[in-house]
Amino acid sequence: MSHGDVAVPAPAVMPVAREEWLKQLNLCNFTNSYYQYRDVRLCGEARSVLLVGPGQGLDTQVLRWRGFDVTTFDIDDAFRPDVLGSVHDMTMFEAGQFDVVIASHVLEHMAVPYLNRALSEIARVGRYAIVYLPVAGRHIQFRLVPGFKGIDLSVVFDLFNWFHRPDGITPRYCQGQHFWEVGMRGWRRRDVCRRLSQWFEVMDVYRNYDWPSSVNFVLRSLRTGCPGD
Repeated sequence: MSHGDVAVPAPAVMPVAREEWLKQLNLCNFTNSYYQYRDVRLCGEARSVLLVGPGQGLDTQVLRWRGFDVTTFDIDDAFRPDVLGSVHDMTMFEAGQFDVVIASHVLEHMAVPYLNRALSEIARVGRYAIVYLPVAGRHIQFRLVPGFKGIDLSVVFDLFNWFHRPDGITPRYCQGQHFWEVGMRGWRRRDVCRRLSQWFEVMDVYRNYDWPSSVNFVLRSLRTGCPGD
């Protein structure tokens, strides 16, 4: 694919030592798995889940443990997905086949022309979608949890994320893995919501204060619809 006169990199496996990466398990993995489980429960009577980018496998195990029918999907056979392929082309799945499609810290690895296709495909095969994206820059968090009445106050300041303007076709960020990140010029939260709104109703968007590097979107597909529509 080309963008003007520039060739656009096709989706590919991560440029890291993947077998070593698979052995890693950090606190953020457990946090991420919990929030995925929590957000899936907001998506109606969801039972079937397509998990795009299963990573180390923790998310899969948690969701299956809680009774969800999970199908894993990845472009890289190193992660041993149930189905091998790229999220921008999921023609092996039928329209509305899944209740929920989860793509956690996956889409930023795609150049914009492929990103648009991926969002359209996610909206086609799933009635709902859960999309988590990285926030650019360094993050300073101030949090107050006094321990009574459920009070939990948190403020996050993001540094060094306002002057980058990604071209959308060059992976300049996160050691050459990301084409763009939330907070960069043209990729503010409102910009991302506007892009998502072409295919989804944005049901919820929130900063994950337990993992400040992530902003989370809960979406309802405008392509497949939901019961009662």
